[in-house]
Amino acid sequence: MRDALWPATDHADAIDRYFSGEAREPLQVLIAFDEDAIGFIELSIRSYAEGCETDRIAFVEGWYVDPEVRGTGVGSALIRAAEEWTRSQGCTELASDTEAGNVSSAAAHRAVGFIETAVVRCFRKSLS
Repeated sequence: MRDALWPATDHADAIDRYFSGEAREPLQVLIAFDEDAIGFIELSIRSYAEGCETDRIAFVEGWYVDPEVRGTGVGSALIRAAEEWTRSQGCTELASDTEAGNVSSAAAHRAVGFIETAVVRCFRKSLS
């Protein structure tokens, strides 16, 4: 599922580091199952997120639901579980982001109660 969400990334090392306890992020991974895994959400805590008011914000680093089960409540269930985790961490805000052109992700976020706060373009300049 990580390959489907982030296809240009090699995930094996990150997954190994997470399960060995060596990774700092994500702090929490929640997985939705039917007979097999059908979705996941990865969470961290950030000191800043666009549009947020506190300095300890739970953040959705990745959220994926298999295309065959989208629209059936799996994504909503993952967000509800993320909200419970957020509260258990003492956070009062849950934030997320998506690429500016990802219309379906933006719609999914709105459908579970997120409010769009900004559209940002990020830039990078290599100095090497």
